[in-house]
Amino acid sequence: MPDQPPAVSVIMPVLNEERHLRNSVRHILEQEYDGEMEVVIALGPSTDRTDEIAAELVRETESDARARVRTVPNPTGRTPAALNAAIKASGHPVVVRVDGHGMLSANYIATAVRLLAETGAQNVGGIMHAEGENDWENAVAAAMTSKIGVGNAAFHTGGQAGPAETVYLGVFRREALEQQGGYNEEFIRAQDWELNFRIRESGGAIWFSPELRVQYRPRPSVKALAKQYKDYGRWRHVVARYHSGSINLRYLAPPAAVCAIAAGLVVGAVLTPWGLVVPAGYLAAIVAGSLPAGKGLSPKARLQIPVALATMHMSWGFGFLTSPRALAKKVIASRRPAAGAQPVEA
Repeated sequence: MPDQPPAVSVIMPVLNEERHLRNSVRHILEQEYDGEMEVVIALGPSTDRTDEIAAELVRETESDARARVRTVPNPTGRTPAALNAAIKASGHPVVVRVDGHGMLSANYIATAVRLLAETGAQNVGGIMHAEGENDWENAVAAAMTSKIGVGNAAFHTGGQAGPAETVYLGVFRREALEQQGGYNEEFIRAQDWELNFRIRESGGAIWFSPELRVQYRPRPSVKALAKQYKDYGRWRHVVARYHSGSINLRYLAPPAAVCAIAAGLVVGAVLTPWGLVVPAGYLAAIVAGSLPAGKGLSPKARLQIPVALATMHMSWGFGFLTSPRALAKKVIASRRPAAGAQPVEA
């Protein structure tokens, strides 16, 4: 008789997710996985119906012996605190991180468990596959899955399976999380990168595989997308200060673009119209890049791709350039040394 698959804890940090929470949990409960599962939702101080929907999910799964939903409070509303609270409240040997707007593919957990065994990695993850539900979200999804939008990031655009610096979300061995003391709660963003850095520093492996796929719902407005990417840039600069040598040209491209465009506009307005060549060149580049990215979309969605691209680039670059050094100093002061990795059983 074949061995029973390991039991799995699915942890979800949730804040104002009434639009997607039920569907996200449904994709978990309907997984093609024979092992036992539990879903632990860490509830932040939402201002919509998120808590009510979570309570309904708890009631609906009370009699399910295979997969129950539970909730824990996260009064801070911060993602790393939510993740740590859910980890503490869960108990199974494999821990799967899912966001409240992420939809797992049907065999995601079974594939991840297999990859953990095959690779000996401490954490495995795959592709953040953005999909929209209207023209704007489809435009953002196209931007987020194109190289002109996000560079060569494998978890956005795909790539070969292999060791990675970090992965989207992640499926962990519980022992790895416990050895590292969980997520560093000072990292309001980029907490995944920081935790994976400590795992790698301790000798553990992080593994990317395109077999793992999570549907991701993009932000529903320009304002929300701008805030998301400004925060990404702000915290990526914290990471660069936290770990010297972690920056590369892909991360420097957006702040360089912001500086070049701002300089070009000033020069064009004050000295010579030739200064406008830089912003005009950038505009031409994102319009040209949006053409292949928008293949198959409606005309309205395709017209919005350059707006999404510019919002992502400029917001990320602005966040990176304005990230306060004091924030990095506070985070660096909370640095946790990586714990030694334990041997992995074959």
